[in-house]
Amino acid sequence: MAKNYYDITVALAGICQSARLVQQLAHEGQCDASAFEITLNSVLNLNPTSTLDVFGNEVQNLRTGLDAMMGMLNSTHSGASAELTRYVLSLMTLERSLSKKASATNELAKRISQLERQQAYFEPMSEGMFNSLAGIYVDVISPIGRRIQVTGSPDILRNTLVQAKVRAALLAGIRSAVLWQQVGGRRLQFMFSRQRLIQQAKEILAHC
Repeated sequence: MAKNYYDITVALAGICQSARLVQQLAHEGQCDASAFEITLNSVLNLNPTSTLDVFGNEVQNLRTGLDAMMGMLNSTHSGASAELTRYVLSLMTLERSLSKKASATNELAKRISQLERQQAYFEPMSEGMFNSLAGIYVDVISPIGRRIQVTGSPDILRNTLVQAKVRAALLAGIRSAVLWQQVGGRRLQFMFSRQRLIQQAKEILAHC
C-alpha cells in the first residue's frame, strides 16, 4: 500500500518541533511561545479528526518543526543539527520502547485523560500545566528506556521551570512519534525516502 507522505511529514514535523523547542529552552531558557502552545496542546488532543488536526488543523502551526526538519534532512549532521537529530531519534526510540509495554501505554493514556479533564483548572501555558505534563513524562516515559540527555547551558538547565518545560516538550515529542508510527512513519525513510520527505515539507511550507 502506498505511503501517505503528507501525513508522515506532518507527524515528523511534530517530532522535530518538539526537539527544536527543547533546544531553544536548553540553550536560551525560552522558546517560540506559539509553537510551544501548539505542541503542548497536541498531547491533550485525544480524538483528532486528522493528522494535521493534532496540531490545530493549520500547517503554519508546524512552521518551526518543518523548518527544523528541512535543516535536519539537508544537513551534514554537525553542531546544532546533530543535536536536533539526536533528540528526534531518541524520541522515536523511546516511543518504540513505550509501544512494547502495555502497562506504560495504559498508564500514559490514563494520565493524559485525567489531565484533559482537569484542563479547566489550569491557565493555558501555566506553570501548573508544565509541571503536570512534566510529571507524566518523569513517571511514565523516563523509566521505560535510556533517558534523553538534554544539552545546553548548565545554569539555564538548573532552572526548575525550564526543566518542566523541557520535559513537557519531550512528552509532546513522544505523542508525535506515536502519531508518526500510526501514519506509516519508519526509521528507514531517513535513508531511502529523504528526498521525498524534503519535497513534501517544501510543498507544505509553501502553504504556510
